[in-house]
Amino acid sequence: MRVLVVLPTYNEAENIEHVLGRIRAALPQGGVLVVDDGSPDGTADVAELVGKELGNIEVLRRSEKSGLGSAYRAGFAWGLERGWDAMVEMDADLSHEPEALPGLVAPLEHGVDLSVGSRYVPGGSIPTWAWHRRLLSEGGNRYASLLLGLHVTDSTSGFRAYRADMLRRMDLGRVKADGYGFQIEMVYEILRRGGTVSEVPIRFVDRVEGKSKMSGHIVVEALALVTWWGLLRLVGVARRRASRSVRHGG
Repeated sequence: MRVLVVLPTYNEAENIEHVLGRIRAALPQGGVLVVDDGSPDGTADVAELVGKELGNIEVLRRSEKSGLGSAYRAGFAWGLERGWDAMVEMDADLSHEPEALPGLVAPLEHGVDLSVGSRYVPGGSIPTWAWHRRLLSEGGNRYASLLLGLHVTDSTSGFRAYRADMLRRMDLGRVKADGYGFQIEMVYEILRRGGTVSEVPIRFVDRVEGKSKMSGHIVVEALALVTWWGLLRLVGVARRRASRSVRHGG
């Protein structure tokens, strides 16, 4: 299986050489696409230099910061056009440990459509988080699971691997959310299409260098979208029940 790691970046010059080296060590036969949103610190230039040294690393330069969801959609489209069999999402800040990549990709070899690196299944951990941050994250995941019927413990995880065949079945242009919302929406859309999702335990750590790009706006967006999708789901269930009742004369 030919695996492409899609790595969105914005001002990750401090991390990019290290993370690319560790990805190459973990997936020697895999490819990497760095999707850079016009980083003023020269991240794209550093990535290209590393790519020349390590090989099979490409850089997709974009003119401005357009969001995580947009970067992944562009990266997936790039990979699908070039015939890659699987696409991996991961952060460039080393909060996702590249050494976990083989275990993350393995379920796809057995027909799973989406493999999620989970912090909340047995064996998963977040050693550096304070209790209140973990509570907020777990609460958000439970809320999404309840409203959308996901049965996935960590639908907001940004460390995951997709089978390309499933991505081809989706209209990625209609997936508009960013950040946490993008991750939840992708899980939801795959399950709606009858796809399979598995979770593998990962160790999640806070970024090593630089500043977090997660904002309150992204969290609010995710909560609002989950609520909206949940309402649409309930309306759909009610309509199907009403239709069955009419057909059976009830």
